[in-house]
Amino acid sequence: MTESPYTLVHQDEATSARVGKIQTAHGVVNTPIFMPVGTRGTVKACTPQTLSDQIQAEIILANTYHLYLRPGHEIVQEAGGLHAFMGWHSPILTDSGGFQVFSLGPLRKITEEGVAFRSTIDGTEHFISPERSIEIQNALGADIIMAFDECPALPNDYTYLKDSMEMTLRWAERCREAHQNPDQLLFGIVQGGMERDLRQASINGTVSIGFPGYAIGGLSVGEEKDLMYETLAYTAPLLPEEKPRYLMGVGTPEDLVYGVRCGVDMFDCVMPTRNARNGSLFTTAGIIRIRNTKYKNDFSPLDAACTCYTCQNFTRAYLRHLHVENEILGSQLHTLHNLHFYVSLMRGIRYAIRDGSFTALADNGPDIGQFVKLGQPTKV
Repeated sequence: MTESPYTLVHQDEATSARVGKIQTAHGVVNTPIFMPVGTRGTVKACTPQTLSDQIQAEIILANTYHLYLRPGHEIVQEAGGLHAFMGWHSPILTDSGGFQVFSLGPLRKITEEGVAFRSTIDGTEHFISPERSIEIQNALGADIIMAFDECPALPNDYTYLKDSMEMTLRWAERCREAHQNPDQLLFGIVQGGMERDLRQASINGTVSIGFPGYAIGGLSVGEEKDLMYETLAYTAPLLPEEKPRYLMGVGTPEDLVYGVRCGVDMFDCVMPTRNARNGSLFTTAGIIRIRNTKYKNDFSPLDAACTCYTCQNFTRAYLRHLHVENEILGSQLHTLHNLHFYVSLMRGIRYAIRDGSFTALADNGPDIGQFVKLGQPTKV
């Protein structure tokens, strides 16, 4: 499927920021969008009902590599696909497993045919090729699936980055040929490290193969922030305007605003959920580390400007108590809030793009708190 699922709704006059819609088999996704990460078929400490009704997430991400290892894509397929298996009836995106394989280090061996690796669960040997990755993702049944790529570590020498990028292009072609489910949108992935000519070559090659959407991979893997921003600012505008653009695995609220400014439509990151479990909470006034003793007798809400269930019903003192006592409810309430914060941020960004205030807010720090306040839904 190479026709575009993307419809442009509004283009910012001063930047590349834009508002749009992506049509998928399980519904429309409004962009720019943040996708909560549900690695093993669940967003940690968060029920699908909470994600849908209270956080108002529109799309989530699941991990091909982990679901392949356990419970196995055959079991998910037998259950009726990932949507039925996990009880989530809105759109899902699955990554290809390329980044997880990259993170295995000495436990994996990369060849032209694919990647041989040992399971981190039981040490058994496995092999994933581009064709195998697509086969697994076809079985999982996500709405958007990703081509299998190599994500090289940084820093790295130019020759390796070039060879890796060219192999990723060959793998993308094989993924395109192996894809069998017309209801799934297969996105290509652009690599090339921090080298402009390699990013350009990767874009040219990936676009020539033809995909309904494109992702920028290989960022936030060890490089300095300024260099990541420079590469993103160069790369994103080169991707086709009529197709959705996805920045993989990035990042902080400031990263999301900068990515939107560059024309990115889709984001994912484990930061809001991981930070929540560690007691690091995003608010419109900045990050709160709830373990700090100063919150022991603080009976104010976590964020007075927030309409989430956590902020409407519980105090900082209670949240600190839950966290110090390692109570499961603490992780649940913190996760709900942090994801609500991220989803509200993106909703506020969409509003700001449409009403013409995006550039002023993006240039002011950026003013994350104001974006989030702008995107607050009614009390839930």
